[in-house]
Amino acid sequence: MEPTRVILDTDIGTDVDDCLALGLILASPELRLEGVTCVYGDVDVRARMVDKLLRLRHRSGVPVLRGARTPLLGRRPVHWAGHEGQGLLESTDPVPDFSEHAVDYLIRVATANPGQIHLIAIGPLTNVALAFLREPGLARVLKHLTIMGGVVRGPTTLDLPVAEWNIKCDPEAAHVVFTSGAPITLVPLDVTTRVRIRGEGVDRIRAAGTPYHQAIADQISLYPTFRTRGETNLHDPLAVASVVAPDLVGLDPVRLDVELSGEHAVGATIMRSPRDSAPANVQVALRVDVPRFEEFIVERLSS
Repeated sequence: MEPTRVILDTDIGTDVDDCLALGLILASPELRLEGVTCVYGDVDVRARMVDKLLRLRHRSGVPVLRGARTPLLGRRPVHWAGHEGQGLLESTDPVPDFSEHAVDYLIRVATANPGQIHLIAIGPLTNVALAFLREPGLARVLKHLTIMGGVVRGPTTLDLPVAEWNIKCDPEAAHVVFTSGAPITLVPLDVTTRVRIRGEGVDRIRAAGTPYHQAIADQISLYPTFRTRGETNLHDPLAVASVVAPDLVGLDPVRLDVELSGEHAVGATIMRSPRDSAPANVQVALRVDVPRFEEFIVERLSS
């Protein structure tokens, strides 16, 4: 079987889960990485981080592109905090060729390859929304769109935030994407907060012994949540894994709407059972095989 052709849209930075999602793609023969588009905030740093990891993995020829720096309507400040690139980037690293904008790239590649490109979006959805607005037919030519984002919040998960980070950063962009008609799988906090990587897993990755594996392990170890708790959630890697091994998660069709105003719930993803007047627009992951996925990710990242 031919590998699935994927483009990764990412806000890679301090939170190590984007790094691990990229690593899982690179370790999965079931996927062929066509390109990586970066979104939100300092996309120069994000693109340099991706480029460095690709070079350490000896994966040449994968384009890395800068996209939107600010939310779609510019109504919300960009949140930028942490140690973006620390422990990975060096002043001597080459700067990638930024001759094409991420949105132009998404449109060009997807429309030239109808039904072949699976877009995996693991950051705010600004690049994806801009591409849909620029090219209304894009939603129909994508093979699929997998998104890490959103939150359902059932009665046993009231500790989860009302609005998940990727959606909250640009709810207007999320609204554009979820109403586009594209075939969408959503991997929300309800399942991603159930899966983790721990010290033993990091040790297995480091033991692979290459500069690439050392860099991955170091990025996990540097992440403040891991340093404090000795573990961290695997939000974005689970979204990638749902493409590689779909049976790791259980999906249900829902109608999803994004709250765009209000005092307490901006960016909330309102999900309900579909009906004739509000048909399903998303397949949402509500179940995950936790032990199998946690072993799967460490095994792949250690290879």
